[in-house]
Amino acid sequence: MTLRLYDSLRRAVCDVDPLQAGRLGLYVCGPTVYGPVHVGNARPFVVAQTLARHLRRQGWEVRVVSNLTDINDKIYAAAAAEGIDSRELAAREAAGYLADTSRLGLGRPDVEPKVTESLPGIIAMTEALIASGHAYVSDGDVYFDVGGFPSYGALSGQRVDEMQPEEVTAKKRAPLDFALWKAQKPGEDAAWDSPWGPGRPGWHIECSAMAMSALGEEIDIHGGGIDLKFPHHENERAQSEAMTGRPLARTWLHNGLLRFGGDKMSKSLGNVERLRDALDRMEPETLLMLFARAHYRSNVDYSPDSLEDAARSNDRLREALRRAARAAADAAPADGGPLAVAAAEADARFRAALDDDFSTPEGLAALFDLVRTLNAALDAGDQDPADAARARAVLVECLDVVGLAGLAAAADGPPAEAVALMEEREAARADRDFARADELRDALRDLGWAVQDLPDGPELAPL
Repeated sequence: MTLRLYDSLRRAVCDVDPLQAGRLGLYVCGPTVYGPVHVGNARPFVVAQTLARHLRRQGWEVRVVSNLTDINDKIYAAAAAEGIDSRELAAREAAGYLADTSRLGLGRPDVEPKVTESLPGIIAMTEALIASGHAYVSDGDVYFDVGGFPSYGALSGQRVDEMQPEEVTAKKRAPLDFALWKAQKPGEDAAWDSPWGPGRPGWHIECSAMAMSALGEEIDIHGGGIDLKFPHHENERAQSEAMTGRPLARTWLHNGLLRFGGDKMSKSLGNVERLRDALDRMEPETLLMLFARAHYRSNVDYSPDSLEDAARSNDRLREALRRAARAAADAAPADGGPLAVAAAEADARFRAALDDDFSTPEGLAALFDLVRTLNAALDAGDQDPADAARARAVLVECLDVVGLAGLAAAADGPPAEAVALMEEREAARADRDFARADELRDALRDLGWAVQDLPDGPELAPL
């Protein structure tokens, strides 16, 4: 099994060399939960989950870890603005993030640690850095000594004398030194005990400790948005490698950003659309197609036009799947005819494209080539039903990698179980048993279908 990815540290597409053959550990920085997740926050989640789905299909054993930062300056500020406890706000927004991203239908990471659950490891790591001389205590704060890590700047490609400090304070020995622990400040309603007094961890030490706790001192792949390369990932790398003497990550994987009106989508800029709002007005496959059509390292334009293009692409796939299902009838997939051969070639191209720096655009191109071949065969009426079944099976298997297998369910229409639940719901509504009707609506949602109450009667639509 050969996987090649662009390594931000080496600045080249390189073979991924796992610590253990056939196994990969992937750590991806998750959100700071101080507000509802926006569409841009979803991209690293989608990249990690779809990459893992491809690797598992290729035979890899994959462990995905993605954190939730629930202790942070931004959480204090957001909670104060609402007049609620910062821990209450963080718990609410963490739950919202899990619910919103689950609606994408990509499953969950294998481990999703929270900072509030990881404090013993964070404190232990900070103590180790102090003991080794890589960090120092200053009036209740603890800072990492950047000058004691000679390769600082190698990941982000910046010269130390050109970097801007995260914060300016007289407590630091040098401007670029960064906080591992921060003493509690006036107005901060939550603090945790430490050997240096009450306070809370710095942002960067949180991820280092959680990554090493879940995956070990050296991990295969560390991912996240390109905006995290500096200072977050640069600082993670420095403090982890200073402590262990080993590379934190064998491959640094960074995805591009979502652009909204020409600028990075960001809560701090205010140019955001909440993920839940987007998924309330469009099917999740539209968003997943938008992401898959772009290479993970490219920025994505989030606009009405780009979303419409993504929806049209899904419509083409849905129609091809519908036609193939009708042509295949009850035939079992076979590998003999020209269409089955074309399907096998498309599958091989799809796998190869995703193995080569996870090029989902090239993978989708292979599938759309298969769609053209399939449609031509169906138009000519010379396809074998078993060949049509094979082509459809390949399309569904490959689309499942990027979360688009739901297009096949939509093309086939709702299953009998969903139709029965809808009819039972209508009976409950007629009997004015609205509580039961709501239970049946939720049961339909669990099956992936929503009831639309139209003037001519109810219809089922895929979620």
